[in-house]
Amino acid sequence: MNRLTMMNLVPSSRLRASSASGRLRSRPLQSLALVGAIIAALPVACTAQPPATPIAPPPAATPSAPLVAGLPDFTNLVTRVGPAVVNISAEVTPKRERSARGGGPQLDEDQIPEFFRRFFGPDGIPGGPGGQGPRQPRGGARSIGSGFLISQDGYVLTNHHVVDGADTVTVKLTDRREFKAKVIGSDEQSDVALLKIEAKGLPFLRTANASLTKAGQWVVAIGSPFGLDHSVTAGIVSAVGRSNPYAPDQRYVPFIQTDVAINQGNSGGPLLNTSGEVVGINSQIFSNSGGYMGVSFAIPIDVAMNSAEQLRSKGKVSRGQLGVVVQPLTSEGARGLGLPDSNGALISQVLDGGPASKAGIVPGDVIRSVNGTAVHESSDLPPLIGNMAPGSKARLGVFRDGKTVELNVAVNELNADGTAGLAGGGDTERGGDSAGPAVKGNALGIVAQDVDPAARQRLGVKPGEGVVVRDPGTAAGDAGVRPGDVILSVGRTQVGSAAALNRALAGTQPGQTVMLLIRRGAQTQFIAVQAGDGK
Repeated sequence: MNRLTMMNLVPSSRLRASSASGRLRSRPLQSLALVGAIIAALPVACTAQPPATPIAPPPAATPSAPLVAGLPDFTNLVTRVGPAVVNISAEVTPKRERSARGGGPQLDEDQIPEFFRRFFGPDGIPGGPGGQGPRQPRGGARSIGSGFLISQDGYVLTNHHVVDGADTVTVKLTDRREFKAKVIGSDEQSDVALLKIEAKGLPFLRTANASLTKAGQWVVAIGSPFGLDHSVTAGIVSAVGRSNPYAPDQRYVPFIQTDVAINQGNSGGPLLNTSGEVVGINSQIFSNSGGYMGVSFAIPIDVAMNSAEQLRSKGKVSRGQLGVVVQPLTSEGARGLGLPDSNGALISQVLDGGPASKAGIVPGDVIRSVNGTAVHESSDLPPLIGNMAPGSKARLGVFRDGKTVELNVAVNELNADGTAGLAGGGDTERGGDSAGPAVKGNALGIVAQDVDPAARQRLGVKPGEGVVVRDPGTAAGDAGVRPGDVILSVGRTQVGSAAALNRALAGTQPGQTVMLLIRRGAQTQFIAVQAGDGK
């Protein structure tokens, strides 16, 4: 009898021992007789009950064939590639730290978004986007991250946010050697940095064919979470081509999503396939707590290497652009445009004089493919175009007026700030103040008014373009149209007056979906409005 059982039994015995000794000897016999009678009656009661129906079928007599032929063993992979993974320490001097703190408004810890966090190590560089930790008592602030060698002569890849703003960057190898690294270049939009250490004959990692990375395949991460050098974690690819809605400046990165455990200090480390080839650079996690919650993101290695090659050759990264603004295509929008499905990027604005304008692309066009690669969502388009060299040709599959046409566009260079150079108007909420008289009478119940010349510049609309919404009515209001919005077109039909708006809507049938191109402040977008039944 184990100790736990004895402890449960002893108290009862001791309590009985405290009573009179005569009664203690006689009562157990009476009790045993009573218990025996009860036990004797139990089988009769049990057999009187009908057998219960099993809640599930019985287990198989023999085990089923395994669906997985065996769990992977990563020991050989780690032994082979581990020496090429490095620890990176980036430091900011106390003087630089004070300057950074005083150089502009600083976000408090509770003001930092809790979604996509980029991680440093236990010590955070001031102003970094998350991962702040305790400060070094001397020597300024320090961040700890990871990286990996991509050549035998000392080129190292890591994240931009690991070394951003650092005065000194130190690279430590697995053999404990340390080198002061030179930052060859760093690119915020791709979150890639290229470093160089002075050494020869170093181990290095080979890159994978990025197009072969698929959801469901095993991947391994090696890095320095919380400063614990060369920690290994494994998981699978959850998805590829993920956009980051919480960091618009990184819309040119189609992230690899995994369930590999990534924490502070893993930033910049390699994500490897089972052949030991790099498929991505670990960069971000999705978290409500600041720690790993099962969703991690890596920069695809082809995007990273494209940035690294440009950083080495010219010190900056150039990206292609079409000169358009796109928006997601909803099922309602697809019906309004006559599309068979909601795949594609809906063009809501075209930059005057830009590549798309020169190629004849107009708002309302839907880009369905780029150089034969399908565009499923609007977020697919920026990486496809952004990773093209300025001056190169893009063959676009464009849906227009019920059919798909192919257009060739010569992309030009994206502005350094990541914008396409699109200029917007001012606040359109006050658009009705300088507009003409309101005009009623259209199938959607929109009350609109002409824009007078004095208001056009403030509203950001050209002469003869657009009408101001005074009252959106029920159907358009429910769809998201607001007073003060400027309606630029109905589908592809441009409207420059309230009368023109009424004419464009004249043939609208009850239940029909109409696409309205709306200018609101600096933003232009299509809104799908379903006409009411007229009751």
